[in-house]
Amino acid sequence: MRLAYRARRGRAAPALPHDGPLLSALRATLPFTLTAAQAKLKTGRLAVRAAEEAVQIHGGYGYIEEYPVCRFYRDAKILTIGEGTDEVQQMVIARALGC
Repeated sequence: MRLAYRARRGRAAPALPHDGPLLSALRATLPFTLTAAQAKLKTGRLAVRAAEEAVQIHGGYGYIEEYPVCRFYRDAKILTIGEGTDEVQQMVIARALGC
């Protein structure tokens, strides 16, 4: 059940960069900072949630360094930290929206 839910949620992430705002920004030759920040925020959080589910499914083995699940979680978590934390991405989105 959890794997099916993750598979369904994961399908939305690749479509995000192909969303209308990005195409509109490219056509108008405007910077697409807003869309990039939204994509990074969404996909980073999705990766962490998927990795957390994988750790939960594997139980104690999810924390053992010899298993790939531990590395997947560690690598996914860095997506929300590297090149701007989630909070920074939220500030970029708010600024782009004029808030």
